[in-house]
Amino acid sequence: MLSEGAAEHFRLHLFAAVARVIGEAARGFESVDALLEQLPFLAGYRDELPEGSIEDPAWWPAAIADFERGAGEHLPLRALREAAGLDHDALTLLLSLGLQEEDPRFGLLFDAAQGTSGQQRPTLGLVNAWWRGEVDRGEVRARLRRLHELGLVGVLNPDAPRTQWQLHVHAPVWDALRGEASDGVAAWLTHRPREALVPLGGLIAPEALRRELARLPELLASGEVRALLVRGPRHCGRRTLLGAVAHAVGRGVLEARGLARDDDHRWRTLGSLATLLNAVPVAVFDAGPGETIDVPSLAERGELLGVVMGRQGGARGPGVEGALTLTLGMPAAGERRAHWRAALGDTPCPALDDLASRFRMTSGHIRRAAPVARSLARLDGRREVALDDVRRAAQTLHRQALDTLAARVTCEGAWTSLALPPETLRDLRDLEARCRQRETIRERVGPVLRSGLNPGVRAMFQGPSGTGKTFAARVLAAELGMELYRVDLASVVNKYIGETEKSLNQVFTLAEELDVILLLDEGDALLAQRTGVQSSNDRYANLETNFLLQRLEAYEGIVVVTTNAGSHIDTAFQRRMDVVVDFRAPDASERHALWQLHLPPEHAVDGALLAEVASRCQLTGGQIRNAVLHAALLAAEVNALVSNPQIEAAVVREYRKSGGQCPLRHLSDFARQGGR
Repeated sequence: MLSEGAAEHFRLHLFAAVARVIGEAARGFESVDALLEQLPFLAGYRDELPEGSIEDPAWWPAAIADFERGAGEHLPLRALREAAGLDHDALTLLLSLGLQEEDPRFGLLFDAAQGTSGQQRPTLGLVNAWWRGEVDRGEVRARLRRLHELGLVGVLNPDAPRTQWQLHVHAPVWDALRGEASDGVAAWLTHRPREALVPLGGLIAPEALRRELARLPELLASGEVRALLVRGPRHCGRRTLLGAVAHAVGRGVLEARGLARDDDHRWRTLGSLATLLNAVPVAVFDAGPGETIDVPSLAERGELLGVVMGRQGGARGPGVEGALTLTLGMPAAGERRAHWRAALGDTPCPALDDLASRFRMTSGHIRRAAPVARSLARLDGRREVALDDVRRAAQTLHRQALDTLAARVTCEGAWTSLALPPETLRDLRDLEARCRQRETIRERVGPVLRSGLNPGVRAMFQGPSGTGKTFAARVLAAELGMELYRVDLASVVNKYIGETEKSLNQVFTLAEELDVILLLDEGDALLAQRTGVQSSNDRYANLETNFLLQRLEAYEGIVVVTTNAGSHIDTAFQRRMDVVVDFRAPDASERHALWQLHLPPEHAVDGALLAEVASRCQLTGGQIRNAVLHAALLAAEVNALVSNPQIEAAVVREYRKSGGQCPLRHLSDFARQGGR
């Protein structure tokens, strides 16, 4: 709300507008008394006006100037006048057009003055007629144009003839004039007053960035910097940083979303509202790959402009010319620990260090997950927050953001549950180690390698279908204690130009922010080798491949790509993979181990049959899984343990599905009849 001084300042301007409107309207009714007889509600306003102030419009500028000499606090109308170069008459005109916002009965006055039933907003024709005392009739038009340029005044019926345009003051503007601006000023605007902002000294940030920010207020005060562009992942403190800068210069923040073009009228309203609210205007964008945002300048009103963007997209225009750019990355382990400690408050968390190192989340997601984890602990009757509470809290964030773009995969098992060649298993364990050390490994290499190394881990699992690639990804996630989300690239590819890149970028961005493992299943759809450009289709297919190459290289999370056609994958993808794991069809001993792993502990299958099936039937792990599942179904139908006939029937079924001949030497009648 406005301070006492600011409220009185607004009241003075409001009554100056009321006096002007009563004086102008009275001419149409021959006298003030005749006007009051027609519209009795005006008598209450007339009684509050100083004597002679209706007849002498010059009384008000003098009274307002006298009041301002003793006022040291922020006065919205004075700030607007000085920043936008308005005079007293322009402000009086502005408040005259908004009187109906203050008291709906003024609509009756405008309706009576215009002689048109139902037209309760002042028209351009009425304003021109009332302000006929101006030296030049063009002055009122110039003032109206200026108020419109500033985004303060709008036209309700722009398709009508000009003289019939109905003028109004935008609702957020009037609220700001009255000091009633809430946190949600409008659907596209959010206001945070200075007292709600984090001061510069309270920011959790890298030491180098803190030193830069400490010198920033002095640089801003000199006028050398009129725009700040802050880039980084979403929910990583970009808006908090700009809020701290605004706090340092004694202002709040007014955030706008959805501003698209430099001629958007909301840009004009943003600057004026920021002036009225004593706030730094901040425009938040979520630009996609190849998208460029036009940003106009607000410097003519002396406004510092903040711009928030992600890692993708660009910004251009006078608003960002010479802008100081600050780039935020994902918080390091020490910063994450500080965020968890601050977000958990006085709730104890013995595993705080492990928590900070294991969950590589943005600061915003930490702040959102912490209260959920605290509630989960209390629901379980515990006061201390454990790792599992945080894992479950993080899952709620994942589902809210990722479930529409990817499918969550249940993660279970251990490396011992895989029957793989020793070299494949060794590669998988090396991959696990690489994932665990992805943030610390940079400190163990030379400066040349360190400069191009990010915390991302890119792995490719290649081999025939059914050899355990997807299951290995599930085990990797289980061993790391992370969530696994599968993206089917075939469903992501879109026929419309640019849509594939946008979908992929959205998935990658969310996976980075939430620190989940991303599984690109059947990656052949986009990872195929680039071709010579023979048609526009070839050109755009190559563009999609190039985008995926660049996005994978810059990716800071863990991604696993599976493919059945490793020889067809573009070699550029192979080079960008940190780990390539080859999965081949299992040999006899591995098949025997797979049968043992899949069969239930209680079964009646002869060891001799298992040995023969493992040696003679060259099935993949996926086929063995299907065979055991079918054998268990057949056994359940007769309420018996899985035994030889069911296994034989299941193996025959698998060969029949693939169009092959079962190589088992002796088959039971049950198996030959397909398990019937």
